[in-house]
This record gives sequence, structure tokens and C-alpha cells, in this order.
Amino acid sequence: MVESNLAQLFLIWGAVLLAAVLRAFTGFGFALAAIPVFAVFLPPTQAVVLSVLLTLSISLLRVRTYWGVVPVRPLLPLLLMSLLGTAAGATLLAYVSARQFQLWAGMSVILACLALTFMRPSGRWSSPWFTGFTGLFSGLMNGALAIPGPPMIIYAMLTEPEPLRSRALLMTFFLASSLLALGSYWLAGFIEIQSLWYFLLAFPALYAGDRLGYTLFHRFGDTFYRRIALACLLGLGVTTTLHAML
Repeated sequence: MVESNLAQLFLIWGAVLLAAVLRAFTGFGFALAAIPVFAVFLPPTQAVVLSVLLTLSISLLRVRTYWGVVPVRPLLPLLLMSLLGTAAGATLLAYVSARQFQLWAGMSVILACLALTFMRPSGRWSSPWFTGFTGLFSGLMNGALAIPGPPMIIYAMLTEPEPLRSRALLMTFFLASSLLALGSYWLAGFIEIQSLWYFLLAFPALYAGDRLGYTLFHRFGDTFYRRIALACLLGLGVTTTLHAML
């Protein structure tokens, strides 16, 4: 039993370390990389709470590096719709089985990888309807899977073609999303003592991955990151999806 618990902890550490490195490079990728692994070992409610706690922590630790790069006021309609979606998604989570959760998480990662592979920023594009839909859909995924990323990645590519601003937009939104999700999970009664213990045990890997990711980013930039990140994320998504289907 002890060996099994240690093996599980090491795998969670590995997932958190990889996810933190990915996020430090691009501003996204933490939940995309971590949730599929968490879903294999933890019940859906514990997996999402752990991911949200870690995402919130890393967002607050690095808030000075991205806060103010993009104005917050234009994000308010996006966040309002995300709030509605998050509440609805958290309600759905109570009725999702572990196998369904793994399947949805894995497929969400695969779809995000496809979007990142085939979409390229071509100029600033915006629409109130597109903003509202993105916020609502991202909120649903945030509440149900703690993965608000896929819709927001596409949104950032279309509305902020400049990499620095796109990265800051994602980090700012994910900070707010993690707060919204944490509040929804607390109201739903999903936060337990065990979730907090998992968070404390995983935090050293989170901190180490964040430091390593920022060091690599400043040293190498994004020269070869995109292909490596996509390969890692796609591998996680496919593995988790197959695990849920078999």
C-alpha cells in the first residue's frame, strides 16, 4: 500500500512538474497536461480541485509577470459568461463518472492540440457574440473539467496575435477562472481535507517546474517549444482517452 501511494505521488509530481514547465513557456497548458494524469488516480471532484488549487497558486506566484499587459476591463464580459458556465459545469460534475471524466478530459486535450497545430494568428479579430460564446464554453469546461483552456486558446489566437499580449491574456483569464472554479467547487461541497493534502504534497513539484520553465524560456525562448509541447500534450490526451475507452 505504501509503495503504491508513493508511486502515485511520484506520477502526480511528474505531471505537475511537466504542466508547470509548459505553462511557464506559453501561459497555458497546466490543466491540459495535469488533469489527464490526475483523472487516472483521483475521483473527478478531487482531480479538478487539485488542478484548480495548483493553477491558482502558480497564477498568484507569477502575477507580476503578466498583470497589466492587457487591460482587465474588456475581459469583464468574457469573465461574466465564464462565471455562468463555471457554475453550470460544476453542477454537471456531480453526475459525471470517473470513466466519462477521463474521456472528456482526454478529448479536450486532443482538440486543443489540433487547434494549436492548425491555427495561426493572422490579425486582430473580435465579436461580442464570439466573446460571449467563448466565455460560456470555457466556463462549462472550467466547471466540469477544470480545463478552461481550449476555447480560450483559440480566442487568444484570434484576438491577440502578438505573443506577449496573448500569453498575458491567457494568464490573466486563467487566474480569474481558477477563482471562479474554486468558489463553485466550494459551494458544491467538493473541497475536502484530502484535496488540500494532495495540494500541499504537489506544491514542491509545482514550484520547481515553474522555476525550471521560466529559466528555459528566458534562455531558449520558444524556438523548439511548440513541437515538444504539442507532442507531450497529444500523448497525454490520446493515452487518457484510450484508457477511458478500454
